[in-house]
Amino acid sequence: MNRSLFLKIYPFLLKKRSFIFNIGTPLLQIGSLWYRGKQVFCPCCEGQFRKFLPFGAQRRPNAICPRCLSLERHRLLWLYLKNKTNLLSTDTYFLHIAPEYLLKKSISKLPNISYLSADLQPHEAMVQMDITDIQYEDHIFDVILCSHVLEHVPNDAKAMQELCRVLKPGGWAILHVPLDPKLEHTLEGYGDLSPQERERLFGHHDHVRMYGRDYKDKLEQAGFTVKVDSYTQELGNDKCKKFGLIADEDIYFCTL
Repeated sequence: MNRSLFLKIYPFLLKKRSFIFNIGTPLLQIGSLWYRGKQVFCPCCEGQFRKFLPFGAQRRPNAICPRCLSLERHRLLWLYLKNKTNLLSTDTYFLHIAPEYLLKKSISKLPNISYLSADLQPHEAMVQMDITDIQYEDHIFDVILCSHVLEHVPNDAKAMQELCRVLKPGGWAILHVPLDPKLEHTLEGYGDLSPQERERLFGHHDHVRMYGRDYKDKLEQAGFTVKVDSYTQELGNDKCKKFGLIADEDIYFCTL
């Protein structure tokens, strides 16, 4: 296959991320060779490329890594976990909700981590779990990571309360969601919305809301103490471009 044809096809293949993950890494390793360069750096796979590729219904530019398929949020979370938390240095009972392949792979192999993944769907994680009814005792987990899950959960307030209940005092949780900073109040969905309407309002056909600036209040009402960490601002524009991050995406760092 010639280079120009491959470069046209490869970005469309990357839209089928779960399919490519199941195939394995050879296709990704080969495909990413076409994008070798030094303009951007992926902290998840430590690859350097000319650019990240567009992704999503809106074809977000600079979004997906051509080698490991990380998106902006995966790169942000991994940088934050490594550089701003004690994850790499402290013995930790770690609960990972709806585990993303890349983060699961990196976190579960750390020697100090006792790792548990959970998902509502059977066979998607180590245990099946409904986060609105968590079948674990109070204050058991040192760390909880729950990224891009709550926007799918109709009763998100109950899910937040349950996650707060099972977090140890002194532990911490990162509950990451799609959030529109222009919205003062979270925009909630209704059962009769079509997939097309949900796509338009919430950014995805199966989301039930788009969070607004009141997300911090919702977490605090569930019992958390919340620090909104503008880590991307700390990194600065040049590093955000280098790592392919969304410049105004904050981390909601939750403690008891």
